[in-house]
Amino acid sequence: MPSFHKMIAEEVIGGVSVKKHYFLLTRDVQASQRAIALIAEMIHTASLVHDDVIDDASSRRGKHTVNKIWGEKKAVLAGDFILSVASIALARIGNTTVISILTQVIEDLVRGEFLQLGSKENENERFAHYLEKTFKKTASLIANSCKAVSVLGCPDPVVHEIAYQYGKNVGIAFQLIDDVLDFTSSSDQMGKPTSADLKLGLATGPVLFACQQFPEMNAMIMRRFSLPGDVDRARQYVLQSDGVQQTTYLAQRYCHEAIREISKLRPSPERDALIQLSETVLTRDK
Repeated sequence: MPSFHKMIAEEVIGGVSVKKHYFLLTRDVQASQRAIALIAEMIHTASLVHDDVIDDASSRRGKHTVNKIWGEKKAVLAGDFILSVASIALARIGNTTVISILTQVIEDLVRGEFLQLGSKENENERFAHYLEKTFKKTASLIANSCKAVSVLGCPDPVVHEIAYQYGKNVGIAFQLIDDVLDFTSSSDQMGKPTSADLKLGLATGPVLFACQQFPEMNAMIMRRFSLPGDVDRARQYVLQSDGVQQTTYLAQRYCHEAIREISKLRPSPERDALIQLSETVLTRDK
């Protein structure tokens, strides 16, 4: 099985992301709390492997995807394997509350993927649908991981809710900026093709805001940008509108809410680091 082990190792080692750092900022973390960070990263990595299969993606973070190198069948099994290792590690923590919290993440990931496959005809419902999908596919992992770490370190339910709300708001802001970068960054910066969401038929924040200025985009959204020229036209509409700026502004609001939540905790170097880390979400370029 050397090729299988190589495939898993390359994906996990290459998959270390900013998300893990939300759970590793305290100087004296318990072993179980550190395990949450690793479990969260494994769940995240497994979801990316499966996403790349669904999207038939060929690159991520500037490298070939697992499915590109090894094929779809092995990629699906690789994602399943990473999830199984994460599940074993989670069970070993031995805290039923934490197990319940983190298994919710896996359910949310699947539900979020189903939400992404659908769309709303009603314009007023589209943004709510988009934000719900964004929470389930991205923010749930950060929110529930932050909550799990707080449960292991503190018995106060108030602190647990603060941790959850902090992670939720940072997570949504993170994805909003990701959706902005799909229009403003180059492929080299992103490590994957730009306008990728449009090519997948997805209407993200910048598109939905642009649609308010260019109603003719409604038809393109409903047909998921499937006609020749739809992707290029939609991209031009977004760049001509204030969709990027509005989405960035919305991300700022979520980051400010995250800072407001975490500021409820007593002052400490760790709290300040979490505030600083949330601010970096808004300034990242990849």
